[in-house]
Amino acid sequence: MIFSWYVSALFTIFFWGVADLYYKKGTDPDDQLSHLKIVVMVGLVMGLQAFFELGKANWQFDLINIVKYLPVSFMYILSMTLGYVGLRYLAVSINSPVSNTSGAMAGILAFLVLGKTMNGMQLMAVIFITLGLIGISLIERRLGEEEGNAQHKLGALALIFPLLYAVVDALGTFLDDVYLSKLMTPEEALISYELTFLFCGIIAFLYIVFVKKERFNVLRERDKGLAAIFETAGQFFYVYALDTNSVVVAPMIASYSIVSVIMGRIVLKEKLIYQQYVAIAIVMLGIFILGFYE
Repeated sequence: MIFSWYVSALFTIFFWGVADLYYKKGTDPDDQLSHLKIVVMVGLVMGLQAFFELGKANWQFDLINIVKYLPVSFMYILSMTLGYVGLRYLAVSINSPVSNTSGAMAGILAFLVLGKTMNGMQLMAVIFITLGLIGISLIERRLGEEEGNAQHKLGALALIFPLLYAVVDALGTFLDDVYLSKLMTPEEALISYELTFLFCGIIAFLYIVFVKKERFNVLRERDKGLAAIFETAGQFFYVYALDTNSVVVAPMIASYSIVSVIMGRIVLKEKLIYQQYVAIAIVMLGIFILGFYE
């Protein structure tokens, strides 16, 4: 890989942050199958990327890797599906920061269980990122309660989805770190995950069309398609970033919710108050420190 872990992490942050924006744009609160339609689109694009990677590797890939990597793939795909459901009820500026406290959880697991280490400045950076994300979550929750928006009135019930995402995704990231450290190369993990997502996308498509009897033209799903493209691009860089010191990388990548919040404010015209700017600045400071002490 020609990029360092830090540059790979930055690409991941950008691509996943933009993906969240298009996930929200492509989500219809009145469509009970909206989250499954996103699974179809992401599975399709990831499948195409997997075949591209297989071509680069001259089709030298052991299919048993898909089975070996299945626990990680299952955690990731389940968490993402929960996130898609949450976007039906919550603004992206609420859903994304709450969801991405998973990075801090994964970093703590890597530190406590796997014995990963960090120096004092890196620890301070991780603390900044974590506090910034928590601050954004708390601020967004307070704003939602003050606005009394119909979606916000779901309150704690709606927040169940991003919170479940955070827990499941943290477990997936933790397992991923174990696999990348001992069992698989980043390329093997990437192909295994993307082929599994393709399979899930096919199952979701068959369910929508043949069980629910709903017409679904993938060529007309522009926002869902763009979300899938940015998601897949982020995933490509993610495995290379994580294949280092996950105790530092996981919390850093979790800050892609900052991009989601900013894009949500610019494109979706959601409000941004000064406390949120402060929280964003704290997270960005943490990212800068991680890069400086790479």
